[in-house]
Amino acid sequence: MEATLVYRGRPVTEAQLDGLRDLIAAHPGASRRALSLLLCQAWQWMQSNGQPCEALARGLMLALHRAGRLELPPVRCQPPNNAAAHRPPGPVEVDPSPVTGCLASLRPLDLRPVRRTPQERLFDGLIEQYHYLGYTRPVGEHLKYVAFWGERPVACLGWGSPPRHLGPRDRFIGWPPEARRRNLRYLAYNTRFLILPWVRVSHLASHLLGAMARRIAGDWSRIYGHPVYYLETFIDPARFAGTCYRAANWIWLGLTTGRGHNSRSSRATQPRKQVLGYPLRRDFRELLLRIDPDA
Repeated sequence: MEATLVYRGRPVTEAQLDGLRDLIAAHPGASRRALSLLLCQAWQWMQSNGQPCEALARGLMLALHRAGRLELPPVRCQPPNNAAAHRPPGPVEVDPSPVTGCLASLRPLDLRPVRRTPQERLFDGLIEQYHYLGYTRPVGEHLKYVAFWGERPVACLGWGSPPRHLGPRDRFIGWPPEARRRNLRYLAYNTRFLILPWVRVSHLASHLLGAMARRIAGDWSRIYGHPVYYLETFIDPARFAGTCYRAANWIWLGLTTGRGHNSRSSRATQPRKQVLGYPLRRDFRELLLRIDPDA
């Protein structure tokens, strides 16, 4: 059946829209949140960890309500905007004395996942203080790592959910829209990579990227119930050459359009960035092109 609209890559047919109206009519006392949970149950919109895609369902219903396609019950309560109220991480105290020498002198390095641990604050504070982009509160699936030499932090790496549309990457994989929608969760995006400014050790960055490639799929699976098969990142060529990624065998795929993911213009409004990718398995294309009807 032909879709009458598409919301965040998911087609919605007129029959589904009629069913949603019937669902609302059958539960006249239900709140918007309760209706979103009922919709997830009716349409089997579930995350890989078994939790309902509540935010997706609520966003769809709100979009249809604003477009006049259905009528939602009045808002019962307005929760605080935690993202807007969130304060930047405070400064953290670390030893800033120089770390120099060859990579062998730092081994073994301890690459620790710190999300949901007492050391997560260390990651957040170091990124806020020393990364040129600062700290941004992640949304969706994400992991944070701090590399330690003994008990001294030397680097931070952050990973998160990838952008939905990325031309160079999608062409490299050969992704049709439906396979991309279903399998985007199997990608991880390197959101932040920081070598602390007093650390001057040759080949440290590429070494850490290699260490991440060997462990991130297992860590992701343990936290979120599914692995990742492919890594990606952006490089601002006005600031960096991306040498450490190339040394770690990442693949240069092209440049972004510079329009941003929500741009309504065909003209570039942001700096164009290099797109680099790293397949974690030889059969990554086969896995990412697979369309599982239960996904």
